[in-house]
Amino acid sequence: MTEARSVDQHSGRDYHLTKAIHLASVAALGGFLFGFDTAVINGAVTAVQSQFGMGPWLTGFVVASALLGCVAGAYLAGRLADRIGRTRVMMLAAAMFLVSAIGSGLAQGAVDLTFWRVVGGLGVGAASVIAPAYIAEISPAEIRGRLGSLQQLAIVVGIFVALLSDAWLAGLAGGAAEQLWFGASAWRWMFIAEIVPALAYGLLAFTIPESPRFLVARNDERTARQVLRQVLVSGIEERIKEIRRTVARDARTSVRDLVKPGGRTLLPIVWIGIALSVFQQFVGINVIFYYSSTLWQAVGFTEEDALTQTVITSVTNIVVTVVAIALIDKIGRRRLLTIGSTGMAISLGVLAWIFAMAPTVVGDRGERVPELTDTGGVIALIAANAFVVFFGMSWGPGVWVLLGEMFSNRIRGTALGLAAAAQWLANFAISMSFPAMAAVSLGLTYGFYTFCAVASLIFVLKWVPETKGRELEDM
Repeated sequence: MTEARSVDQHSGRDYHLTKAIHLASVAALGGFLFGFDTAVINGAVTAVQSQFGMGPWLTGFVVASALLGCVAGAYLAGRLADRIGRTRVMMLAAAMFLVSAIGSGLAQGAVDLTFWRVVGGLGVGAASVIAPAYIAEISPAEIRGRLGSLQQLAIVVGIFVALLSDAWLAGLAGGAAEQLWFGASAWRWMFIAEIVPALAYGLLAFTIPESPRFLVARNDERTARQVLRQVLVSGIEERIKEIRRTVARDARTSVRDLVKPGGRTLLPIVWIGIALSVFQQFVGINVIFYYSSTLWQAVGFTEEDALTQTVITSVTNIVVTVVAIALIDKIGRRRLLTIGSTGMAISLGVLAWIFAMAPTVVGDRGERVPELTDTGGVIALIAANAFVVFFGMSWGPGVWVLLGEMFSNRIRGTALGLAAAAQWLANFAISMSFPAMAAVSLGLTYGFYTFCAVASLIFVLKWVPETKGRELEDM
């Protein structure tokens, strides 16, 4: 059986497609755990809130606490990867996922649950940086966008599997708060289920080679050539020379290297990376994946129906991510983000209008929640899924691809870590504030997300560069 090979029609370069997909897929498993770890709380949050007697702000903090670990993990991962290698950081992240799954499943209160979620967040943050960096460094430029999008595909598949397992476990027990195996509540098994993918990620990380750039930086060009031969058929020496040239001029970077020469502000490209990260979160996408079951229950759906709707939404997210993979190297990153921002602004605006116009009733905990009519409920579900469609085919994969390739080799690790840390801080702010904001007005909450979607469109049109088809060494 021969290795699948492809030739790019524009550059004429030949590469091993199957091997490139294999290496990128293993690295992207970190994205699967990223999605699983952050979304698994969705099915458990109502049961945990009730069992531990938590109010809206404490609930928001416990849900968002993993994101504090993500900030630290993202910031440290790039620098750590430059010291010990990309694959070793993957193994370290896998260990954090494993420990977090066990600790969260055995938690006895809000404090220790928060601690174990922070540990998992460290793994998520590390995976969010190391996967796009590794994929970008081993990929032929002609298919780098599609391979980089595998990270987002893995994230949304991880979200889907987490939500599906949540729904399955809750269904077996008769509810997330009900007892399942060995007398433990179903919500505990939702966390423990992460043990399986964590072990798979750690073991598979042993099977892939180190990044050629890291190897050249360590003066191991012989091994770097061997790695590149697994992916490229021609142009290997030219690639080595380009990597050597950029490594030679690169000292170990720090945040100081991200500042303008003689100035006190960050380089423009770093600001663009940070802004991309913040906008990706400020449109409220993770409210859908962290709180959607709680949200749909609050506006009148049963727990079973709410979990079913959440699973359907995650399937939609997977499908449109596949669409993005097919488009991103054809129409480019900027155009994809522009289409996405436009669609998100419209769909979020519809959600804001539906929630703002609906009459309110008193919820189970004394809060005011909108009461949707049958028609209003259908429109809200359609708008929420349309929002996921436009996000999933644009800003979901597009931002990760851009962060993996838009920075020069000299600053990539540090800049990507800083941008990812900003993303997790933005995610934390949105996730923690949602329960309290929703208790005041869902209409105003989604109105804010609509404003951010409009602002993201203006930002892309004015400042975001196109990176399609360019070698990393040319950035």
